[in-house]
Amino acid sequence: MSLRLRLLLAFAYGFLLIVIALEVPLALNLRRRVDAEVRNDAAGQAHIVAAQASGSMGRPAQLRRIANQAAAQLGSRVIVVDSAGMLRADSAGSPRRSFANRPEIRIALTGRTAQGTRHSDTLGEDLLYSAVPVTDSGRVAGAVRVTQSVGSVHDRVRRSVLALAAIGAAALGLGLVLAWFLADSLSRPLRKLAVTARRVEEGDLEARAEVTGATEQREVTIAFNDMTERIGTVLAAQREFVSNASHQLRTPLTGLRLRLESAAAKADSAELERELTAAEQEVDRLARLLNTLLMLAREGQTRVTGRLVSLGLASKHAHERWEARSEQLGQRLRLEPGDDVVFLAVEEDLAIILDNLIENALHYSPEGSSVTIEFGREGTDAYLAVLDDGPGIAPGEEEAVFERFRRGSASKSSSGSGLGLAIVQTLAQRWGGRASLSARPEGGTRAEIRLPAGDPLPTPNPDLGEPIGAPS
Repeated sequence: MSLRLRLLLAFAYGFLLIVIALEVPLALNLRRRVDAEVRNDAAGQAHIVAAQASGSMGRPAQLRRIANQAAAQLGSRVIVVDSAGMLRADSAGSPRRSFANRPEIRIALTGRTAQGTRHSDTLGEDLLYSAVPVTDSGRVAGAVRVTQSVGSVHDRVRRSVLALAAIGAAALGLGLVLAWFLADSLSRPLRKLAVTARRVEEGDLEARAEVTGATEQREVTIAFNDMTERIGTVLAAQREFVSNASHQLRTPLTGLRLRLESAAAKADSAELERELTAAEQEVDRLARLLNTLLMLAREGQTRVTGRLVSLGLASKHAHERWEARSEQLGQRLRLEPGDDVVFLAVEEDLAIILDNLIENALHYSPEGSSVTIEFGREGTDAYLAVLDDGPGIAPGEEEAVFERFRRGSASKSSSGSGLGLAIVQTLAQRWGGRASLSARPEGGTRAEIRLPAGDPLPTPNPDLGEPIGAPS
């Protein structure tokens, strides 16, 4: 979850608590207030009708007009009864009948005001009633009752509460919009810092993050820029050291090899000549080790731009380079045919990978055995494998042998620097791939690299002919 979303959720939680803390008491107070207003309006209207009806109890037409006008204004039912409880006017138009048995009418005829709620069996609903006496010359001449449906009262209360909730929702929405902009402003410097960090990771050591945001964010950005500058200084010094070491070490090694060759030519005994020749080989081995170390030291300094290369052609060229060497060792180097595939890389890197894998396979395979090169495509992966008939890889060493200067148990009695497979893994990872070793069921080892494949070739590569080195 991003920082911006977390901040937004935190703000939303705070706003929601504030809205609930304010809205709930307001809603309860509003409900009581609306209910009180409805009751007061009903009671007030009933008193007005009673005042208008005073002195008009003997005029039914006028009483009906008064009741109808009050009912229309209040949206309720208004009845007027005489002192005996007989109906004199009804806004609902009911026929003349007695209401003397109604509790609120009995209370009003005694000169008191009655208000409350009860269930009407006739209407089948709860009613809010307000009953007041009608007085004429100081005596009770009748009563007025105003009734409203409790459901309509609740609807009015509900509408008021919903209006209050809508105001709260609008305030919450506005707060979330403001919180979004605030969260974005807080997270934007970190996103810019991450973009700059990726540029530095890709080798752009001149990239610097923009110093913006709050004080803490500015401090982090400044610290990052200082760190990047120091890393750039260290890497520049390392590159300079590698360059100087390469030049300074190659020169004496070349001179030493020339002196050994000259001494071997002047040797007056076969045994001395063999020792000098062995010394030359050790110098060559030291030179190869130096080149390997320099290659590993340069890895990661600058991102290399690749292009689409053919795995089939690279395998064919590697076969041609090592075929003579395999014959000298009494081995057979085979190139299995496969579907050619292209991927993004540098041809030199692929050649180094193939050379290291083939050299290892020839080194560990016995005389008279075969070393096979395979390539092809499986799904979205391009694969390249070198198979040998050697002693195989010991269980548990499949990953360890790719570490620098780490050699498997099968190589303890043989010479080697322990850097060949480290180079293979480093170059494979440079192009988004991975190298692996596994034991073959029939014996020997399968060394394989897998890389993201490009688009399939539209036609077979004409440079790839029949299988090379296959037994006739």
